[in-house]
Amino acid sequence: MVALHSDNTSRRAPAIWRTMLNIDRGLVNLVGRLTVSGRIPAGLRGRPLLMTANHIGVFDAFVLMAACKRIGINPRFMLAGGILDAPVIGPALRVSGHLRVDRKVAATAVGQFTEAVEALKTTREPIVVYPEGRISHDPGLWPERGKTGAARLALAAGVPVIPISQWGAHEAVYWGTETVNGPADLVPLARSGLSAPLRRPKFRVHFGDPVDLSDVEPERPGAGVRAHAKIMQAITDGLIPLRAGELDRPRFHDPTRPTDTVSPWKPKSGF
Repeated sequence: MVALHSDNTSRRAPAIWRTMLNIDRGLVNLVGRLTVSGRIPAGLRGRPLLMTANHIGVFDAFVLMAACKRIGINPRFMLAGGILDAPVIGPALRVSGHLRVDRKVAATAVGQFTEAVEALKTTREPIVVYPEGRISHDPGLWPERGKTGAARLALAAGVPVIPISQWGAHEAVYWGTETVNGPADLVPLARSGLSAPLRRPKFRVHFGDPVDLSDVEPERPGAGVRAHAKIMQAITDGLIPLRAGELDRPRFHDPTRPTDTVSPWKPKSGF
């Protein structure tokens, strides 16, 4: 488990992470046009906070980082172990204090959850989690059912939850493939990514109001499920105005993205 370092209790993020965020901001501005709405309430800044976002594409983490930078926060992410173990970028992310999650190893996941709860209680910068765990396979790109891990983490740590809704990042780079087995698997990503600065997709990110979990008793059975439903509904509610005019299907067609699931959160009315 990669825990947050002790100096993370200060308001200033590690220099390497601040540098990466500045580089990312330039990249996002080069690729497309970013619009940010909503805010983090002043009373929640500089204190433990969990932020949960929908997952729409391989470029959306870069957009989220740029959006957070624009409103003056330096987020940390819960990341798959493979990313943190990658050459070059992995060590930089580990030093920056990101949290590790290995979902496929049950025994390891339990220990990581406990450490993540403790880290979340002490960090001064928000931690970002994707409750879905993967890019949505829903044909309309609405949030998937997701998992209760983020909700259980928030309940166990007793921290506020800010829902983040985003749209447009899926237009920058194709989904590609589940696993990369050779250079050929990277061709669709490279072609779409290199053409994005010419297409200039519009990236929209909305920071919603804190999710009200006051009626969810952490010790009662099913608390994680109820909290998760509230979080996912808040993300979906914030997503609706961001994708006006394409509520049924995305206008941008990515031929590589699987469409083999159905979102339980997709709005039922007006379609």
